[in-house]
Amino acid sequence: MLENIYKLKLTNYWRNIDKKIFFSFIVLFSLGLFFSFSSTSSLAGERLNKDYYFFFSKHLIFTIIALTIMITISIIETSVLKKFILPLFVTTFILLALVPIVGVEVKGAKRWLDLYFFRLQPIEVLKPFFILASVNILTLEKFQNSQIKYLLSFLLLSLVIILLVNQPDLGQSILLVLSWGAIVFISGVGLLFVFSFFSVFLISLSSLLLLMPEKFGYITNRLISFIDPSKGDKFQSSSALDSIKLGGLKGQGMGEGILKDRVPEAHTDYIIAIISEEYGSIISVIIILVFLYISFRIIKNCINQEDKLIKISLCGLASLLVFQTFIHVGVNTNLLPSTGMTLPFLSYGGSSLIGSSILAGVILNYTKNKTYLYE
Repeated sequence: MLENIYKLKLTNYWRNIDKKIFFSFIVLFSLGLFFSFSSTSSLAGERLNKDYYFFFSKHLIFTIIALTIMITISIIETSVLKKFILPLFVTTFILLALVPIVGVEVKGAKRWLDLYFFRLQPIEVLKPFFILASVNILTLEKFQNSQIKYLLSFLLLSLVIILLVNQPDLGQSILLVLSWGAIVFISGVGLLFVFSFFSVFLISLSSLLLLMPEKFGYITNRLISFIDPSKGDKFQSSSALDSIKLGGLKGQGMGEGILKDRVPEAHTDYIIAIISEEYGSIISVIIILVFLYISFRIIKNCINQEDKLIKISLCGLASLLVFQTFIHVGVNTNLLPSTGMTLPFLSYGGSSLIGSSILAGVILNYTKNKTYLYE
């Protein structure tokens, strides 16, 4: 009897899940595994004197964990998932707040918590929950006809940004600001409010750069070197762009790229450049099209979505996915200053994979066909 119930639930789940989005996520996770093997084997074996499969094995373990998280979140009843959003946001926010106190500093930035088994970057896990928590505020019934909901969501954003700027992590700050701007605009606020907010953000950022050069001087240097390459060190971004050019359309072949040996952390921050160098720009374009296709499927689902919270949440998660993808690609192609942004699902790193799996799980849950869920 119990076996039949589970079988019925599984059948019901599979019938209602958006299979095209589901398989798109599976494709991205699989590509991440493959490119992790390609980009980290020589790094582990030749430069770090570790087993050739050291990084790949860790990536495989985190991919399995990420897939489990994604499927678990997608299976949960949507009404139950909604109740867990705020507690999970608060939990991840507390983890982010602990970073300045007990965090691990790497290369001048304190962004990680040492959990013994691996280093967790809390912001990667917090991002999807921040979007969902902000949407919860914007769709509260008691604030339906009040502008205070925008103020509250802005205060929530400010708290997260303050913690990020302190790390410092400007890239994630910009990503959250853009994603927040998208959900606020979609919720129905006027363009004047959006422009006013971005003006305040730019003024605040400029003030930080001028008033605290010792802490944020690296940002100024990156901007200067981006605008005028002769006045700064653009080794990483220039190397990434050269690798993309060297790869051409068809690539140099698996394992033949040199970027992963020249640039530190290339398998995280410059994974799209490694892919382009070894497998060709055609493969990179296909990967970008997969991200765009997922976003298209999400927006298509939103058109027929009656639940305002789910509709805005899906738009916000799609914005987060697209903005992060294009910031990563923009840095790799030297169109944007270096930010240290990972590529969702593909970049090496447990925190990035777990954050991507949470985002994917919520998207799959919210895009389920609700008509037959309880038959």
